[in-house]
Amino acid sequence: MSAQFGKVGVLYGGKSAEREVSIMSGTGVHQALRSAGVDAHLFDTGVRSLAELAEERFDRVFIALHGRYGEDGTMQGALELLKVPYTGSGPLASALAMDKTMTKRIWMNEGLPTPRFEVLDRQSDLLAVAAKLGLPLIVKPPHEGSTIGVTKVEDGDAMRAAYELAAEYDEQVLAEAFVQGRELTVAILGSGAQARALPVVEIVAPEGNYDYEHKYFTDDTRYLCPAPLPEDVTRRVQEISEAAYRALGCEGWGRVDVMLDADNQPYLLEVNTSPGMTGHSLVPMAAAASGMSYEALCVEILRGARCKISGRPS
Repeated sequence: MSAQFGKVGVLYGGKSAEREVSIMSGTGVHQALRSAGVDAHLFDTGVRSLAELAEERFDRVFIALHGRYGEDGTMQGALELLKVPYTGSGPLASALAMDKTMTKRIWMNEGLPTPRFEVLDRQSDLLAVAAKLGLPLIVKPPHEGSTIGVTKVEDGDAMRAAYELAAEYDEQVLAEAFVQGRELTVAILGSGAQARALPVVEIVAPEGNYDYEHKYFTDDTRYLCPAPLPEDVTRRVQEISEAAYRALGCEGWGRVDVMLDADNQPYLLEVNTSPGMTGHSLVPMAAAASGMSYEALCVEILRGARCKISGRPS
């Protein structure tokens, strides 16, 4: 298998607020690829330069970076210039998916369901926004992941603190109507018409609080996979997630986060174009439910590596 893929770089670490998670993801991917006989090498983009990346002469790379400078199209653009095939979406789809505000605008234009929202800045009337969207609502930085900087606002008086927290990570802040219901996520493999949803995962977090700690570092959160949903609801969630993925032009693999309300109406929240691959991560869990091991998942994702602009085939 080493000859099939050549010298493979696993890009991890990086400089975003999700560096710690990326290190865990990259370490797991690297070990899995090595176990599968792939000539894989870790490369920390947070401490090593693009010049060093070019010098490594990787035949392809697996992007295990999360957040800015890794999942937002910047690294994808650099790899296009270097003509190094890479996993996941291209520069444009990565940038769009990383911007939750633009993501929601595209989905709304496509007629896909997503919670109502407002974009906030320092001149915004926060109480008026709370009245318009209703309470509770969610305030978050639109360019971060892993629930970093996210607040569930229960009272209008808490809007200012929620805004200030999110503004530590982003110039603009997103306020989003809260959907009371079940939290789901849908892993997707492939591109275009071949993109397929894996079994749906339901996330049952303590008191509904699926925050950074509960995502990665505790065992208090329960994951139900396949999610215990009626068959028609499962298929609708999968179909809407596939449509959301395609609407942004995503490729290779990704994960779509969804809320399901009391009437079984799904609402799209975001797409992760470089999802976590840690011991608590959900794409490996969904893959396992479909009969695919972690090692096989990593190889499958790597197999799809390619340049999206320069046209170098996988």
